[in-house]
Amino acid sequence: SGVTETSSDQALVGVQNYLEKAAQNLRPSIPIKFHISSRTDAGVHALANSAHLDIQRAPGKAAFSGKQLVQGLNYHLKPEPICILSAQRVPSTFHARFCALSRTYIYRLLLGCAHRSQIPVFERDLCWAPAGGPLDIPAMREAAKFLLGTHDFSTFRSLSSESPFQCPVRTLLQLEIQPAPGFLSHHNEHRGLEFWEVKFKSRAFLYRQVRRMVGALVAVGQGKLVPQDIQELLEVKDARAFPPHAMAPPSGLFLKSVEY
Repeated sequence: SGVTETSSDQALVGVQNYLEKAAQNLRPSIPIKFHISSRTDAGVHALANSAHLDIQRAPGKAAFSGKQLVQGLNYHLKPEPICILSAQRVPSTFHARFCALSRTYIYRLLLGCAHRSQIPVFERDLCWAPAGGPLDIPAMREAAKFLLGTHDFSTFRSLSSESPFQCPVRTLLQLEIQPAPGFLSHHNEHRGLEFWEVKFKSRAFLYRQVRRMVGALVAVGQGKLVPQDIQELLEVKDARAFPPHAMAPPSGLFLKSVEY
């Protein structure tokens, strides 16, 4: 349902709501707020997001150790597919979002599916299987070179309430397209299925920037665009110039790591 806190009248509940509810069960003396590094959308996955929080305990109670905090939060998160991996003390000047040096996302593609029903059951909602046969990976890699480096990515962001106040210039540090194993992939070898990962690294990304970049690269792989079109889309600097229906779905996107 997305990582960001949602209001009480919404049907979908954000990851942040569950984290803060679990933290309140630890009986802090003032309510706990999680400040999350990367605000993933509904349908997007996170292998290792990060956050910071301040905990004040009642007078006379010892501060939590990192291990106690992990165990306590995970105990109260048990019914949900959310898990705290580690916790450590940081200086009061630390901010999970603004102190991050870079964020790494991967987008998982499944090739060889003639129909959605052919997606392995353990891979449903964890990858994108674009229709229309194999992709021209060399053409996609050629197109990817235009996205690397520092650019105005206005065409590659979805418009939101924050867009007018956000600088559209970003520096893409890494963009790689590589074959990758699927979950239980040895069971699918005979079916001619191929998994590929598109890996992106940048200090920060614009709203839905990764999904738009993946969608445009897949369009190149399908022959709907040519690599040079990617450069032209960058130069236009207009979100409305992005090809309609070319944005990749959220299901294949994973926040892999946040580096400090």
